[in-house]
Amino acid sequence: MGTIGKRVYEALFLVDTAIAAADWDGTIKLIETVLSRGDAEILSIRKWDERKLAYDIDGKGRGTYILAYFRMETQKVTVVERAIRLSEKIMRVMILRTDRMTQADMDKPTPIVLAEMQPAGTEGVPAGIAPSEPAVPAAPSPN
Repeated sequence: MGTIGKRVYEALFLVDTAIAAADWDGTIKLIETVLSRGDAEILSIRKWDERKLAYDIDGKGRGTYILAYFRMETQKVTVVERAIRLSEKIMRVMILRTDRMTQADMDKPTPIVLAEMQPAGTEGVPAGIAPSEPAVPAAPSPN
């Protein structure tokens, strides 16, 4: 029986915003430790965004998402998932296999980076779209 070898995975970790803000380096170190239990080769790890949660998780209404790309053997994913379930600081995780993901795809800006690049006064307008002026000037009012 042959082995498939290592595959590329994408994981989106959800942690409590208060914990992430208080100890960012410790939060990243925790995720690195969890991934190292599965002998993962970390390709990229960065903050994805902070969001209000659709529903409270463990009494928390906000969460910080951390996006990680890593390479590991398929059978080790269950080891990582178990370590995450045992962690009290990681609220949720979603792990997907992304074999066709290129380094350029991994380096694309995250929502938080796009929001920081957006000019002031354009909140609510998707990044990359300039706020538009009215197409038709307002008609003068009759006096």
